[in-house]
Order: sequence, then structure tokens, then C-alpha cells
Amino acid sequence: MGRAFEYRKAAKMKRWGNMSRVFPKLAKAITMAAKSGSSDPDTNATLRSAITTAKAQNLPKDNIEAAIKRATAKDAANLAEVNYEGKWNNGVLIFIETATDNSTRTVANIKTIFKKAGGSLVPTGSLEFHFDRKAIFEMKKPDMEIDELEMELIDAGLEEIKIEDDEHISIYADYTDFGNLSNQLHEMELEYEKGSLQRVPNAPIEITDEQMEELAVLLDKIEDDDDVQNVYTNLA
Repeated sequence: MGRAFEYRKAAKMKRWGNMSRVFPKLAKAITMAAKSGSSDPDTNATLRSAITTAKAQNLPKDNIEAAIKRATAKDAANLAEVNYEGKWNNGVLIFIETATDNSTRTVANIKTIFKKAGGSLVPTGSLEFHFDRKAIFEMKKPDMEIDELEMELIDAGLEEIKIEDDEHISIYADYTDFGNLSNQLHEMELEYEKGSLQRVPNAPIEITDEQMEELAVLLDKIEDDDDVQNVYTNLA
């Protein structure tokens, strides 16, 4: 993507360096994970991964414990996962995952952002088939050969290991094997920096640097919303 890719990467790093913006989202992810299952990370792979990701971003221990406790609090009962889907210029598709206690507020905010950027929301479910849901674990290269790691993880649902750079790899599996893969890595005492369910485009497209810079402004505004947890596009 050239300059646009670097622009997007720099903007993302800047946002993730802003603790006041990122910490609430990390804490909300922990609360949602605990709310959907056990509050014990040893038996709840989703919660364990949310905590691991939060720790990697330096979320304080007190914040993590408070987020878990909020899962059983009265105000957490209204917190729900709601997805929104939209289209922008040049064939760009945008899938938004939120955790909200007021979907009316959330959808109004997102609609306004899309409208100002020349895009629009589409009915829920319209874009599902454009994305594959994957369990993805990002980690430093372990002290073992990649072939050996593949053999250890294949029965847990491993689909692919991607070498990101000299020090990091990403481990892919179908989203249904998230818990299996997380548990296997845990048993092998292999620490990962981030474990998450992500939406990967199955027919990625490319746009120009200029279009990407314009799109980056839209994506930044969407991610600025307090209710938004994750944003995915069909870009290569």
C-alpha cells in the first residue's frame, strides 16, 4: 500500500499509545469475555486471551480485576455485542464490532460518521460472507523450529503460521478452534502477545494511496467511538 499503509500504521500506533483511549476498550473486552463465560481465565480461553492482550498493552492489574468484577455487576447486564456493516467508495467494505449499553446511541453515531464520509450502513448480515472468522494469535518466535510448532498445534486446529518478521509470527485457525488453540499454547507454556477472533477478507481489494489516506480518516473516526471495539475492512 506504499505511503498509505505507512500512514495507517503510524495512525494506529499513535492511537494505541493513547492510554485514555485504549484502556477502556481493553477493559470492556475483558468484561464481555467474563460475562460470556467463567470469570476464571484458566477455564475461559476468551477471557485469558483478553487479559493477555490487555497486559501486553500495560493495562494495570487493578483495572483487569475491576473489569472482571464488572461482568457480574448490574450495569454489565445491559452491555451487548452489536455489529454494524457499511460500504464506502471504491468497493471498500467495513465491518464494525461494538460493545454497547445503548445501541440507539451507537448506531446513530456510526451512521453520522458514514454519512459525512460519503458512505452508508447496510443491513446486518449483508457483508458476513465477505469475511472469514479466524482465531489469530500473535507472538514472538518461540525457541523451536516452526515445523515442530506446527506439529504440536495441528491437532488443536492450526491452519497456518505466518512469519511476520524476524521476531514475530501469527498463528491462524478457524474461529471455532480459538479455545483449543489457546489451551494448547497455554499447556506448552508459550506466551502470546495477542489472541483474538478477527474477520479476514476472503476477496481482498486494493485502492490507491490517496484513497487509502481518505479512508484512514473515516476509520479513525469510527474507532474513536467509545462503543467500537474492532473495525475490519476488505483491503488487502
